[in-house]
Amino acid sequence: MGAGVEWLTSLSTSYPEIAVGHPSLDIPPAARQPERRLDSWKEIAAYLSRDVTTVQRWEKREGMPVHRHLHDKRGSVYAVPEELDAWIESRRARAGEPEAEAPPEAAQPEAREATIVRRKTGLWFAVAAVACLCLAGAGWFGLRHRAANAVQPRIRSIAVLPLHNLSGDRGQDYLADGITEALIGRLAGIRELRVVSHTSVMRFRNPQLSSPEIARELNVDALVEGSVIRDGNRIRVTAQLIRGATDEHFWSQTYDREMRDALAMESDLAESIADKVEVTLTGKEHQRLTAVHPVAPEVYESYLKGQYAFERGTRTAIEQSLPHFEDAIRRDPQFAPAYAGLAQAWNTLGTVFAGVPPAEARPKAIAYAREALALDRDSVDAHLALGEVLQEEWHWAEAEAEYRRILEVNPNHAVAASDLAGWLACQGRSDEAVAMIEHAQALDPAAVSGDQVSGVLVFAHRYSEAIRESRSSLALHPDDPYILTGLGFALIANHQASDAIPVLEKAMALSQGSPYPSGILVRAYAHAGRRADALRLLEELKARRRKGYVPAAAFVNAYLGLGDNEQAFFWLEEAYREKSNILQFVKVHPYFDPIRSDPRFADLVRRVGLE
Repeated sequence: MGAGVEWLTSLSTSYPEIAVGHPSLDIPPAARQPERRLDSWKEIAAYLSRDVTTVQRWEKREGMPVHRHLHDKRGSVYAVPEELDAWIESRRARAGEPEAEAPPEAAQPEAREATIVRRKTGLWFAVAAVACLCLAGAGWFGLRHRAANAVQPRIRSIAVLPLHNLSGDRGQDYLADGITEALIGRLAGIRELRVVSHTSVMRFRNPQLSSPEIARELNVDALVEGSVIRDGNRIRVTAQLIRGATDEHFWSQTYDREMRDALAMESDLAESIADKVEVTLTGKEHQRLTAVHPVAPEVYESYLKGQYAFERGTRTAIEQSLPHFEDAIRRDPQFAPAYAGLAQAWNTLGTVFAGVPPAEARPKAIAYAREALALDRDSVDAHLALGEVLQEEWHWAEAEAEYRRILEVNPNHAVAASDLAGWLACQGRSDEAVAMIEHAQALDPAAVSGDQVSGVLVFAHRYSEAIRESRSSLALHPDDPYILTGLGFALIANHQASDAIPVLEKAMALSQGSPYPSGILVRAYAHAGRRADALRLLEELKARRRKGYVPAAAFVNAYLGLGDNEQAFFWLEEAYREKSNILQFVKVHPYFDPIRSDPRFADLVRRVGLE
């Protein structure tokens, strides 16, 4: 085969008129004398003996190396012949198949045919020999291509690692993180592809592990790595696909765009990745993947800054995200993601750890979520926020519908599966809830935190499993107040109040005195025989309530722990008036077991809608 290829090359050089392709495809790179740079699509197409449409498609779908000039001239591109040569060679070696597209008629002028016809008879024998060798080569490469495909498993799962900010300005980190999250969000809508969440990949911002090690830890077939550089109003994003098992880099591309085209760039990048991993898209999936809302650079920047603050997760950071989202809406009232960001922020502020009164936070979360959905009915963030608030407000059927709608669009959405598990737990459907939370955790272990899994297990009265789950999560996140509180919660339910005390004390310190672990710590003190400590902490909660908001749930937990059922019922009514988070779980919460037979409690369960 090697001698045949050498003969074919020498023959093509001797008789250029019968070369079966174009210079870049059929002449060895060393034999070419290309110019240093091709400065337009027309020059690139001429060099490759193809039409402009074909080479533009190669650039978009197959990663052919084409660069953009960093100025405002639309469509201003250039290519380096040596890079094109290398790409063509790698493409032929990678694909191993004959060229699918013939050059356009314009690239084969009649003069060439006339010249060939006038050649001496011996030339026709050469033509026949070339044709035979080409057919044989095509067959050999085709077999090689099929053999390669047979040993390369299909890519079913992927993780987009945090794009590196190479702008030299840490103040641009929000841009790299925002593009990372946007790319994850677009790819996550593909049913055939499991995409790891933004929460899970952020710990690999500066990884010390190799690509195969990261792929194994995230349980994915492939990784996306890349970088972002910003220069004024232009951004350059470079991305590459890496096969997790072998560390093979099998695709790369660079996008040079203006900031106003950032969303279009994210769409193109996501579409290219979907194409390279060879997933099948439905019509709706393709529409969602490529949907682009024109947005001014300052609008998108405000939104990304809001998301960057929100992702930090503390109450202070979440409050800092609000003016950024509001600024984006002020500049563009049709920009749905900013409304979804506000819905998420207010929903989170209304939880027991953040401590904003539900009556203040939830109406805003609902209003912003509905506004986002009016502009973009497929906004996953808006559906998720709306479902969570509707559940907290005891609109059970509507909340379930929101979770299931997300899972219909993206069955691999771990957080929606986790929320649905919590909904099932509230209904008393324990076996279904445990199966769903285990499924959610398998989809994305980092996105589904230990306290979520532990909580579902506690409500199913599987306390030992809940404790093991919490301890396992704490091994990775020893200072997470949510996981610590979940562990203390499970230890008390399992009659290990003394063990729960140091855990809950640490949770209180880390959460800056949040009243949520405080109320559970009162119960732990009481059950461990430290009644004086329990009463002291209860008085501190009362003093705080006189100055500001303390959730009624803290007093419910405290008085149930102290065995003062009358006071517990008083605070349960307060909890009902404020639609406290604790009443979502009134049907299954083990702390309510001592008063479950009281008619007043049965009436409360009925009023919450869980009879």
